[in-house]
Amino acid sequence: MIHPGQVAALAAAIGEVAPLSGPADNALSAYFRRHPDLGARDRAFVAEGVFAWLRRKRSLEALAQRTDARHLALATTVREGLASVRDLASALTTEESTWLAEFKSRLRDELPAPVAADVPDWLWERLGEVYGDDTRDALTRTWQTSAPFDLRVNALKAKRDDALAALAAEGLDVAPTPYAPLGIRVRGRPSLARHPWLMDGRLEVQDEGSQLVAQLVAPRRTDMVVDFCAGAGGKTLALGALMRSQGRLYAFDVSQPRLDRLAPRLARSGLSNVHVQRLAHERDTKVKRLAGKIDRVLVDAPCTGFGTLRRNPDLKWRQTPDDVAELTTKQARILAAAATLLKPHGRLVYATCSVLPEENDAIVDAFLAAHPMFSALDVAAELARYDVALDTGPRLRLMPHVHGCDGFFAAVLERTG
Repeated sequence: MIHPGQVAALAAAIGEVAPLSGPADNALSAYFRRHPDLGARDRAFVAEGVFAWLRRKRSLEALAQRTDARHLALATTVREGLASVRDLASALTTEESTWLAEFKSRLRDELPAPVAADVPDWLWERLGEVYGDDTRDALTRTWQTSAPFDLRVNALKAKRDDALAALAAEGLDVAPTPYAPLGIRVRGRPSLARHPWLMDGRLEVQDEGSQLVAQLVAPRRTDMVVDFCAGAGGKTLALGALMRSQGRLYAFDVSQPRLDRLAPRLARSGLSNVHVQRLAHERDTKVKRLAGKIDRVLVDAPCTGFGTLRRNPDLKWRQTPDDVAELTTKQARILAAAATLLKPHGRLVYATCSVLPEENDAIVDAFLAAHPMFSALDVAAELARYDVALDTGPRLRLMPHVHGCDGFFAAVLERTG
């Protein structure tokens, strides 16, 4: 049974997030900090409701014929299966009961395609140009659902079979990820934030696609490696574990708050080869000092994040075509700067969590045309070296509706001279 306070909390949280002036998870976290009286079940209901609303925002508003937070909270709760109208009875006014019955009667109404798909018009049109109608339909339907919950086993501290057995013994529904050799997929929505295996670094939360990108870097134990856009460090930690905490691994980023989020994860990981450094910009003197000295570079470039819309649905409402143009300029600049780090025969992996070709193939193709001392390696062949049975062609192209993980692109480049 849903109590009135939960509905009120969801409405208040939607109101906080609705301006979309920044990342939705940050706004939601700020709301929770201001309301420490909310219990764990209340917080889970609110979080699930906020992200369900963001995933289905456009069609919900069209069917609800209201845009105020209270009615959107009720519409989301009923349409997305968080509770039935009967469950909500004690939380409803007479007017709301009448409106909710009318809302339910409209759920089968036919909506314009971009509205039904819950994407902006410009993105709907661009996806059709790139992928055609069938793939666009499948992709946007998948974006309307929640993302899987994936873990990566820290090979320095545990084995995947042992982790699977331990989690299953606790009653969790777990399975190996289809492709990533150290991944575990957890079904359902269990609360694992305080789980001992996560608290002591034996497990890390990391999407399977992200794990595969790190695998493509293929760092060796004695290498000098740079994670050029490390952020909160998910791929940094994966690279460090692949190196068995040997060699030297630099975690670069221009954002100190993002690097600060890496610190506790790094402490749990058991890694001693990671050196965290903030850059002022991509041509920072720290980069220049390492020019021509690095064996492996990962450029997980800042992007629209459209491959992660199940997980970060606010991005589709916050990004515009102008943002895409600005990002592509930045991506080309970052890739060119990061490439200066490599030794001859060094490897660079350029990756994004975007599904737009202007952020992916266009950036790589332009770079290769301007830098003849670099050539592209075949991603499928590189993954096969690690017994990863995945062939998306010469470049990695992960799609949520096909591969079940976040959408990722990656190209593997080698400096030949």
